[in-house]
Amino acid sequence: MRVCHRTHQGLVRASNQDSLLVEGRLYGVADGMGGHKGGEVASTSARDDLLRELEGKTPSVAALSGAIEEVNRQIYHQQEHDDALTGLGTTLSVLWMSDDFVYIGHVGDSRVYLLRDGEFRQMTLDHSLVEQLVREGVLTEEEAQNHPMRNIITRAIGTDESVEVDVVVEERRKGDLWLACSDGLHGL
Repeated sequence: MRVCHRTHQGLVRASNQDSLLVEGRLYGVADGMGGHKGGEVASTSARDDLLRELEGKTPSVAALSGAIEEVNRQIYHQQEHDDALTGLGTTLSVLWMSDDFVYIGHVGDSRVYLLRDGEFRQMTLDHSLVEQLVREGVLTEEEAQNHPMRNIITRAIGTDESVEVDVVVEERRKGDLWLACSDGLHGL
């Protein structure tokens, strides 16, 4: 298996709040919430804490969702002891590979895609206000693209004491190409 990764702060932000996860069979991205204090701390903590929580474990839905829930609790409680971190948060989208399956854990508006047999599929659903309105039929895809509230996230790591984690399981196939990316890439 070949793995490539890259991150860039973009043209708007003064700092890069993305943290990449490339360790063993665990890959992903955590994107610190832009205007919030501590976004970089949240994304780095999400990456490091998740690695610790999954160390020595076998890939499974329960292990992945439980680890992400624990990471959320740890990050949420960080801000109780440091006023500079009030309001910190991050998205988190990860792929955990077993020999036969890919376990995808997801919170926020970063995404995971799969390119298989010439078809490019989005494997995660955005946890954002605008995407929720599209799913409910209130907005069209075209209206959502430039909606003034398109960056409002409805779920993130660290913003509440508990979080609902989406976990998707997909069979691994030879030739699959996986992409985990923040909204800075998929927004383009």
